[in-house]
Amino acid sequence: APGVYQLASLLVELDTSDEASRILCADALYQMGHVEEAHKLLLLALSRNPQRSPILARLALLQLKKGFTYDGNQLLKKVIRIGDTSCLLPIMDIFKDEDRKLMQTHCHLRALTILKG
Repeated sequence: APGVYQLASLLVELDTSDEASRILCADALYQMGHVEEAHKLLLLALSRNPQRSPILARLALLQLKKGFTYDGNQLLKKVIRIGDTSCLLPIMDIFKDEDRKLMQTHCHLRALTILKG
């Protein structure tokens, strides 16, 4: 993760509009345990493109990880409204096991609540 972060940081410096490198930086920061820095980087990327599902999904996980269930739900709802949920499965490979389980459990429980309602 540190090497990926360094490479992605260099790519961002070369092209500040490169969203993929910015997301790669955030993923590397997350993997290194720098959740707050990853969160800030994703918020910056989101400010440039507020309809990007991969960014929203990553932010949703970080909000759930911090215990901000409402915020995480709102971000996941936005991903669903956009209609690009294809980003969720590849992102699950990036998440640490405990966070993957957190996201899966949360989504499962929300789906059950919706179905019961």
